[in-house]
Amino acid sequence: MRRLLPLAFALAAAALPLPLRAETADEVIAKNVAARGGLDKIRAVHSLRMTGTMSMGPGMDAPMVLELARGNRMRMEFTVQGKKGIQTFDGTSGWTLMQFMGQTEAEAMPAEAVKDVVEQTDIDGPLVDYQKKGHKVELVGRDKASGSDAYHFRVTLKNGVVREIWIDAASGLEVRGEGRREMRGRTMEAETTLGDYRTVDGLQFPHRIEGGPKGSPQKQTITITKIEVNPPIEDSRFGKPTTKPPVDKTI
Repeated sequence: MRRLLPLAFALAAAALPLPLRAETADEVIAKNVAARGGLDKIRAVHSLRMTGTMSMGPGMDAPMVLELARGNRMRMEFTVQGKKGIQTFDGTSGWTLMQFMGQTEAEAMPAEAVKDVVEQTDIDGPLVDYQKKGHKVELVGRDKASGSDAYHFRVTLKNGVVREIWIDAASGLEVRGEGRREMRGRTMEAETTLGDYRTVDGLQFPHRIEGGPKGSPQKQTITITKIEVNPPIEDSRFGKPTTKPPVDKTI
């Protein structure tokens, strides 16, 4: 009987589930890259054009077009009551021209807005090649995001800005983000949720983005209806806008 006891214990131990091995930050990032379409496809993107609508208030959706190009270049253009709102960034300097607010000349973006634009115009996202970019990444752990299990990352960007990112454990796609943003000299806790992922040219893109002050029911929603990968975009599109925005001959 004594000889059987060790064997019984061994069999019982073998029947117990083994503890899951903790995944590293780089392993989770690799899953995210694969879920998005793979590193080669991501790196092959040189420009993007996203067309859709942006909520400006209850019952008010503004048609919008967002153009991005490598080098952190960006142009966002939307229409409110027949008048344009334009934001541009050429990789170094940014401007805003809000005609619907009565502006007739473009104004330079404040320094805190430039920080946000540099982050948001990274086509690859902060996790891809984060070491080469000078970012620091920490896998905080697993918790809930948008009702599902998710990996929680803390990313300290090269410029010192800290962002929280959640990667869905099942899909491997980013579903939530948080961070502090400086607006008119005030610090605001902001949050973003991403969803309605669809495949475009072999890559996964969110087609619904909701963002605003953390904990507030008032959120701005961007609904994307069309995404173009690598459309030709003239450099002039990213320069200082005028009351008559430059016409992109490629459209």
